[in-house]
Amino acid sequence: MFWKFDLHTSSHLEALLDKEDVTLKELMNEEDVLQECKAQNRRLLLFLCQDNCMQELVHLITTEPPAGGEETKRFKYPNIACELLTCDVGMINDKLGSDESLLETLYAFLEQPSALNPLLASFFSKTIGNLITRKTEQVISFLRKKDEFLSLVLEHIDTSAMMDVLLRLISCVEPAPLRLETLMWLNEQKLAQRLIELIYPGKDEEQTNASQTLCDIIRLSRDQAGQLQEISQPDPLLTVLESQECVEQLLQNMFSGEKTESCIVSGIQVFLTLLEIRRPMVDGMMDTQAFERSYTVNSSILLAIQPHLTHFHQLLLEPPKREPMLTTLGVLEEPLGNTRLHVARLVASLLYTSSASHAVVAQELCRLNTMEVLLDLFFKYIWNNFLHLQVELCVAAIIRPCPLSESPSSSENPAHNLMVTHLFQHCHLVQRILEAWEENDKKQSEGGMRRGYMGHLTRIANTVVHNLEKGPIHTQISNLISELPEDYRGRWETFVEQTLSETNRKNTIDLVNGNPRPCSEDDMESPFPKELTVQQAFSDYQIQQMTANFVDQFGFNDEEFTDHDDSIGYVSCLFCSFLFSFLNKDTLQR
Repeated sequence: MFWKFDLHTSSHLEALLDKEDVTLKELMNEEDVLQECKAQNRRLLLFLCQDNCMQELVHLITTEPPAGGEETKRFKYPNIACELLTCDVGMINDKLGSDESLLETLYAFLEQPSALNPLLASFFSKTIGNLITRKTEQVISFLRKKDEFLSLVLEHIDTSAMMDVLLRLISCVEPAPLRLETLMWLNEQKLAQRLIELIYPGKDEEQTNASQTLCDIIRLSRDQAGQLQEISQPDPLLTVLESQECVEQLLQNMFSGEKTESCIVSGIQVFLTLLEIRRPMVDGMMDTQAFERSYTVNSSILLAIQPHLTHFHQLLLEPPKREPMLTTLGVLEEPLGNTRLHVARLVASLLYTSSASHAVVAQELCRLNTMEVLLDLFFKYIWNNFLHLQVELCVAAIIRPCPLSESPSSSENPAHNLMVTHLFQHCHLVQRILEAWEENDKKQSEGGMRRGYMGHLTRIANTVVHNLEKGPIHTQISNLISELPEDYRGRWETFVEQTLSETNRKNTIDLVNGNPRPCSEDDMESPFPKELTVQQAFSDYQIQQMTANFVDQFGFNDEEFTDHDDSIGYVSCLFCSFLFSFLNKDTLQR
């Protein structure tokens, strides 16, 4: 159906633009000013691109509005000004990017000694980010002349919008040679080192944002590494962040002075990003921390972390003090805490990334007996599935089949051999599985709840069985199990053949009985509840009426739109008669 009449109303902007004394705020009060701007209304753009108008727009997004009144009204004009400046119109971008006085006004926002208003900071970030993308050379050239630019941004890093400014400089500069030049400038300004300096016990907000910025820089640099390969140059920021010196500096910041949870967690998040690789399969399913791309971990990272493993191990034993926590299952006197959870994540990542060439990491973890402590926590915090997942990943990393890139024989991989032996002999993995399973069965038989770790314990047991039956280390695992005390060895065999087998059978039962078979729509059962059968029948009836002449049957003539009141009444009557006809037909069929 096509409308005969042009219902487009002429914009009030045209009338305002005809006025000689029209002001910018008068135009900003119009609802369609943004729409007209994006539609390239030339008269409007010529007005907005006047020097005084552009200065006022930039002033609005960088100056705190007068206090008083509602927040939505206070920031009405700054919000509209930001949208006008970032609507991606060529004339506005050209004017803003080429006029140095406008850039100076925009830059002056960073020079405020006090904390930035978060909303105005977001307007600034959005505007400067758009300019970095659209007027790259001009803006980069302007910023490089400002010796204090990076210092000012880092001074206000507690405002999350400043993170976006840095990430725009790293990810949105094109072409590749200019991007490399920008990265080298940021590296000369020691961006990576200065962000690491902010991860220090003190202000939580600053170190949290600094950590997140470092993580984003690492991911962006790795994702965009292919662009710099075209000009045979490594990413200077990534090279510095992966260096042993930077990793050691971050570790010193984390463990010097008072150990605070926010500082430790922020630092570990950076290490987890540095250690990111594609995860192997666990029980035939990709684990929840799988990544889209594969990366090679620099050996210098592992070499720097190894001497500090004792500090991380001690955190598992003596984490930062936490108050008792009220949960749905009662009061938890000693919560696990974010610190210990992140240490568990770090250990899992180290086990995945360390290989035969980094046996020193495996040897240190065995010496510290870290896996036994993690297993103790696994069974202590029976409802913390975040921890259960990390411990499961640790076990899977130790007894998984070796990747093809590593030595295919366990005898040629002493680090892997050592960890497997440690897990079975010193951590008593098989004994713990059997005892925990039997304890859970006893609790359930007494009417208690099933332990929260049972799903992960099932997956751990299946991983052991799978690698016992086949894989590069099946001989070693078989020998270790044969060395178990006779009582445990017999219980393990019974457990695998009966209990675990039955559990796996239950877990693989189809949720829907019967096999799907080809049939007509009439033979299929309705997926709708009985109370919705009438509604479904009505929907089916409507669809049947969607024929070529549906508009003629249930449509309207052009003349019916001449009188709005009559049309509304007609629509109501037509629908009522249609509904009555359907219900009457349905009643007769019943």
